[in-house]
Amino acid sequence: MGDRKSFLVRLDPALHAALQRWAADDLRSLNAQVEYLLRCAVRDAGRLRDESSDDRRV
Repeated sequence: MGDRKSFLVRLDPALHAALQRWAADDLRSLNAQVEYLLRCAVRDAGRLRDESSDDRRV
């Protein structure tokens, strides 16, 4: 997948807890779960470019 970018995000504690439970249910880390959800949302909105391309900006 190449280089990764990191950034700080502040979450409501209830949202954080819900995401943590969901991640555990799906056997993912919280970080992987958030990335999965964001990727699904971006794809569903038609904003994700072809992943076979070298240019993966959204």
